[in-house]
Amino acid sequence: VRLVESGGGSVQAGGSRRLSCTASEYTDDSKCRGWFRQAPGKEREGIAAILTGYGIGAGQIRYDDSVKGRFTISQDSAKNTLYLQMDALKPEDTAMYICAAGPRRWCRAASLSTPNFVNYWGQGTPVTVSS
Repeated sequence: VRLVESGGGSVQAGGSRRLSCTASEYTDDSKCRGWFRQAPGKEREGIAAILTGYGIGAGQIRYDDSVKGRFTISQDSAKNTLYLQMDALKPEDTAMYICAAGPRRWCRAASLSTPNFVNYWGQGTPVTVSS
């Protein structure tokens, strides 16, 4: 599965940005889709995930506390595209934003930041928030 992100760029604090991630295909081992981010000098952290498809738990969404209430993850299944709407951006949101996909267990993991549950990674798109 190939993941291609877009939408990164520069924005002032308090502003908004929408990221997109288009997947080349839909597979059983990529039903949990979400976003990581990695700031300079910091570890990669999982910030949002959504369980796609149908069946038990489909549509379930999780957020890291650092973005809860400000970021919204959504999907367009017809386009096989994932979105991350980022509002009320802060300078500390500056990072490379990386699309990720993995099996259901990633969406159910105790921590979204567990990279071992991710099977596919995008190249990332940078977001810079200036004060």
